[in-house]
Amino acid sequence: MKKILVPTDFSEHAEHALKVAAQIARKNNSEIYLLHLLELPSHVGDDGIGESNAVGSSAGVPEVMFFMKKVRERFAALVSAPYLEGISIVEAIQFEKAFDGIIKHSKDHNIDLVVMGSHGASGFKEMFIGSNAEKVVRTSDVPVLVIKKDEGEFNPQKFVFASDFSDEIRKPFAKVVEFVNTFDMELDMVYINTPSSFKSTHAAEKLMDDFASGFSINNLDKYIYNDVNVEKGILHFSKSIDADMIGMCTHGRQGLAHFFNGSISEDLVNHAVKPVVTFKI
Repeated sequence: MKKILVPTDFSEHAEHALKVAAQIARKNNSEIYLLHLLELPSHVGDDGIGESNAVGSSAGVPEVMFFMKKVRERFAALVSAPYLEGISIVEAIQFEKAFDGIIKHSKDHNIDLVVMGSHGASGFKEMFIGSNAEKVVRTSDVPVLVIKKDEGEFNPQKFVFASDFSDEIRKPFAKVVEFVNTFDMELDMVYINTPSSFKSTHAAEKLMDDFASGFSINNLDKYIYNDVNVEKGILHFSKSIDADMIGMCTHGRQGLAHFFNGSISEDLVNHAVKPVVTFKI
């Protein structure tokens, strides 16, 4: 975990994420890639604008340079924070929409982990727009850790991983194990029993035992939890054991499939208070 991407809009939620990323970076001797996505006003031309230059229409250049200057000033103030002292910071400004820029930057720089803040979304906003965090979770090939509040000292001990433990989860689960072992956390695997997808205790225990047998996990517990649906089950179970973090694998559904079927991982990103980390199937 050597390269950590932290998108920032200089908001309070973005700084919560940066504080967590700083603690992860310090523990793992990682670099932080601090990214600001600058969406220019529609009247400013953006042909040829990229990460390292700002060439637009001649009428728009002064305004572009003004925005760049202001962003660099805010970067300078941000990276001078005491909690970032001694950590290698790579700053970048991209002229793209937030979601597109985060995904592109992650691929271009071989990022290992994305850490981003989110205040979630609800109601019609969630249905038709969604949060940037939700969109990144749906698409990112690397793990995404979503932070909702100021975590203070980030020293997670209990990591809940909920799944159906099918064969397709095995490949991303290797990243889950690596993530958990890096933090020396207790891994609490849980199968959520629901009325529509019920397994006996014996069947669920065997499923989890067989699934976990091929992995080297430092500290593992297994649970079965009954609830009305999977999302509520994860949230209620995590609260019942006072978990520090929730982990999920995501299919990355898009288009109509996402609209009609939804994604438990993305719903958790919006609704959970605890940090949520997702791993792409």
